[in-house]
Amino acid sequence: MQYLEVFLQTILAFAAILIYTRILGKQQIGQLTFFEYINGITFGSIAAVLATDIEPSRTGMHFLGLTLFAFLTWVAGYAVLVSRPARKLISGEPTVVVHNGKILEGNMKKMRYNFDEMAMQLRQKNVFDIADVEYAILEPDGDLSVLLKSQKRPLTPADLQLPTQYEGVPTELVMDGEILFQNLKQNNLDEKWLIQQLQAQGVQDISQVDYAVLRSDGSLYVNCKEDDIINPVDITDAPESPVKQEKEEQDRPS
Repeated sequence: MQYLEVFLQTILAFAAILIYTRILGKQQIGQLTFFEYINGITFGSIAAVLATDIEPSRTGMHFLGLTLFAFLTWVAGYAVLVSRPARKLISGEPTVVVHNGKILEGNMKKMRYNFDEMAMQLRQKNVFDIADVEYAILEPDGDLSVLLKSQKRPLTPADLQLPTQYEGVPTELVMDGEILFQNLKQNNLDEKWLIQQLQAQGVQDISQVDYAVLRSDGSLYVNCKEDDIINPVDITDAPESPVKQEKEEQDRPS
């Protein structure tokens, strides 16, 4: 009986989290602020108690607590959208930690941010000399935004006054062997055109297409479920690697 109660309560907790997180939007995923991070942990903890507490009299209380917490999260999210003071209080503000190559130690201490963390985040952005940094700003989600000094930035076509062509966003036309007819229609294309393009690339059965994308220049990128790669690159050195074993067998003299 207890197993059945846990089974049913787990389904209830799963359904509640699914519904509530959809209502709350994307606050629980992606780059989280400190508040959103703690909020997500607490939300999951309440759901875990709801799923595993086998005392029937407390199931309703746990569900009420989960619902109330979701409601308060929604209220906080709405306040962040409509009120700048609330946004500053809940989400925090970006903080300048480097100004014209100079480290602002006072701001770093306020944010409990140390030199090792800053050096690591700078290296992740391919910045190894802090003197090359014009501004470095610690964002509310913990990421570091870096603006290099003008003489250290890579050249762009605009710097050279070179004209460039428009590049749109590629459109997915086939995914997991299924045609996305809505995307075809939005680009004034039809299934016949798609099949002709696939056949031109040697694809006869659309169910074998894993992914097909219409590029901005009108060409079609196609990736099949089974790639015809004779010697795929293997960067591991594990002896059990099937790719490595296959390559060794091919190189072994007969």
